[in-house]
Amino acid sequence: MPTRYDASSTESKWYAAWENAGLFKPDSDPGKPVYSITIPPPNITGSLHMGHALCYPIQDLLGRYHRLRGDSVLILPGQDHAGIATQSVVEKQLRKQGTSAAQLGREEFEKRVWEWRKESGDTILNQLRRLGCAFDWSRQRFTLDDKYAEAVLKVFIDWFDRGLIFKGKRVVNWDPVLQTSVSDIETERKTVRGKLYYIRYPFVDGSGHVIIATTRPETMLADVAVAVHPSDKRYEGQIGKLLKLPLMNREIPLIADIYPDPAFGSGAVKITPAHDANDYQVGVRHNLEMPVLLDTNGRITEAGGPYAGLDRNEARKHIVADLEEQGFLERIDDYDIPIIVSERSGEVIEPLLSEQWFCDQPALAKPMIEAMNRGEIKFTPERYNRIFIEWMENIREWCLSRQLWWGHRIPIYTTEDGTAVAALSWAEAEKKSGQKIVKQEDDVLDTWFSSGLWPFATLGWPEETEDLKRYYPTSVLVTDRNIINLWVARMAMMGYDLMKEKPFDDVMIYATVLREDGRRMSKSLGTGIDPMEIIDTLGADVLRYTLLSQTGENQDLRYSERRTEDARNFCNKIWNATRFVLMNVEGSIQQPSHLETVDKWILSRLYVTEREVRQAYDRYDLQSACQALFRFFWSELCDWYIEVSKPRLNSDAKTTPQWVLVTCLEAFLKMMHPVMPHITEELYQHLPIDGKSPFLMASDWPVIPESFNSPEEETRIERVFEITRGLRALRASLDLTPMKPIPTAFYEGDLEGGEPVLASQAWVENLQKGKPEGKAISSAVAGVTLHLPLTDDLIDVEKLLTGLEREEKKLIDESTKLQQRLNNPQFVERAKPEIVERERLQLTELKAKLASVQDRRKLFGG
Repeated sequence: MPTRYDASSTESKWYAAWENAGLFKPDSDPGKPVYSITIPPPNITGSLHMGHALCYPIQDLLGRYHRLRGDSVLILPGQDHAGIATQSVVEKQLRKQGTSAAQLGREEFEKRVWEWRKESGDTILNQLRRLGCAFDWSRQRFTLDDKYAEAVLKVFIDWFDRGLIFKGKRVVNWDPVLQTSVSDIETERKTVRGKLYYIRYPFVDGSGHVIIATTRPETMLADVAVAVHPSDKRYEGQIGKLLKLPLMNREIPLIADIYPDPAFGSGAVKITPAHDANDYQVGVRHNLEMPVLLDTNGRITEAGGPYAGLDRNEARKHIVADLEEQGFLERIDDYDIPIIVSERSGEVIEPLLSEQWFCDQPALAKPMIEAMNRGEIKFTPERYNRIFIEWMENIREWCLSRQLWWGHRIPIYTTEDGTAVAALSWAEAEKKSGQKIVKQEDDVLDTWFSSGLWPFATLGWPEETEDLKRYYPTSVLVTDRNIINLWVARMAMMGYDLMKEKPFDDVMIYATVLREDGRRMSKSLGTGIDPMEIIDTLGADVLRYTLLSQTGENQDLRYSERRTEDARNFCNKIWNATRFVLMNVEGSIQQPSHLETVDKWILSRLYVTEREVRQAYDRYDLQSACQALFRFFWSELCDWYIEVSKPRLNSDAKTTPQWVLVTCLEAFLKMMHPVMPHITEELYQHLPIDGKSPFLMASDWPVIPESFNSPEEETRIERVFEITRGLRALRASLDLTPMKPIPTAFYEGDLEGGEPVLASQAWVENLQKGKPEGKAISSAVAGVTLHLPLTDDLIDVEKLLTGLEREEKKLIDESTKLQQRLNNPQFVERAKPEIVERERLQLTELKAKLASVQDRRKLFGG
């Protein structure tokens, strides 16, 4: 073995070896249990970020674990065509080339996108390989593959024919730059400093006015009512009266509705149904008109009267000025305004009444809600079960259409008489309708529609393939909490509707990776950290352990360079400790007939650790699994067992610790393999064991015999370790450097056969039972009293006293200054309470240290 671990060469070597050996493909044995995952398909525009660096290794970990457990494992990879993101990327390139999508036309533009996809679209998949993700690349899928695309269109046609898809006008998120509707996930919520405008709406009969507060005064031009809550006493007797709409000289009614909050401001809300989703619902309930004030470019329409043609921001300035001039403006306050911004264009989203294709989600949600209430799909953390069901119970219609060219073109064809026909092709539409077709719908489907079919369309649906029969439903979905509603819900609805069965057994919601200071990671904000840089410098195993070792029930995870450094040190520890063991082992060793107490202890700890790790993996508590593995390897195996065993490894009794060490190493490497696959595979190849598998990845999970479980031996030896730590503490109080031998130490009590451990690990040449004559320093630990004689051959009393005097003076000076500060009334009164309390605690600690130093001086005659 090399003296140092080289991650770069090792990781690439083993990934290629695994793939060439076909280990990423599922075992074809029909008798094996099945474990399957269809990975969340990353966008073809994507490159690896820290969220990916956590999400995909979790799936790889689960797959590697279940392979070791004997399952036939399929982890199916693929990519999403990412309609808006991809079209934006290619359009940006076209602008640099002096052309545009409009100039090229639809067919030529789609060709350009396919060319881009061929050149650049696999970037993130190659990065997942660098992460060590053992996915079955032979089954790789893409949402615009011919077979997959046909499945998507068939679902649309089926739902259209069943009345679940329809065209209608609803308020959607509209991006004035991209010129398309967008989903919630393609937007960002921000808070900006703005203005809150208070406007007087006078009653037509001259009996007063109502005050309306709005952050968007330009939308008032399309107001059709003012609403107040039915319980608001301030408006008793006024419901139904008419108000004059300022600037527009129109009369609008004062209506009662449950939407307004009586506790906010005047309790009155202006209603503009075409430009606010909540206002739209009010408009539907009261059958109000819905004039569209803003066009798709964000400019005022003819409905805005004298302001027609103005940009929405420019119109605001004119409207505010006119309101003030005509006496309608009550006041303007500074105000923090929540806004929604397009993730791709950066433009403020406009809620806009638009004719789009919609899906009747409430109807599709019913079977899924019933299944969730039966506990068919389980979330981790568990609290998301209730959150998910509550959201589904209040689900709304889904806007399916996007005004793009890249994606699944909506399969709706129009006949000469205007009838809409859903079909796979122009010819099929004419055959189905019996009429001549004159056009096809231009819009494409929302990307979330196609990705909703992912768990079963990737397996060959609608054909009854062997993969579909064997691997559906899948075992687990690992995903982000932000897309539960947009993606998890759609997959569940589609699964129950089209497959009549759940798409997955479990949903694991993984943590959001934040910076160390708690800020979110963002490339646009410059707060992102490139995981590829960590992989290039330290290796994938280090990055995987850094993130996976913090993954449990928590939903926020903070990345820090310190933790990455700790992970690198752990890799080095595993390498160096294994190398030490192998340097002290020659060939395979048979299990010995006799074990010492310390041997039984470490084997019992191995037994307990295996149970903890297995159970933690099973419940997706990866943090607990990593903690158990770290504790076993570093603290128990390296810090104690290897150190205790060193004298035996140099004696005739070496075969027992050799066998124990190799047994523990083999089991540890297998248990750690799902987290750190590369280094464990490399080290496994060097182990001198009989019947070794060609690859650790293809071996079996360790089976630890019940006979290894020895709680009594654990208790006995851990008591000896506690006593050893006590003797080490006595040494430290005398400033004796570690490893410096003590000629003689005494003890009173029963060590239960732990004398060799205590002597070797506290570096004592002669351990005697009893109490020494003359001066000694003593300590009581775990029912044993320890004594170190203060002899000239042990310590230099004069040197020790000099050091203690120096330390005493320093502590006196520090505590005196601190006491004077706390005695100063001005400091106590003016300083923050937490600072004063901190100073008091520091003073208490200083006094305790001073007393300890003074006691030690007295002991040595100072």
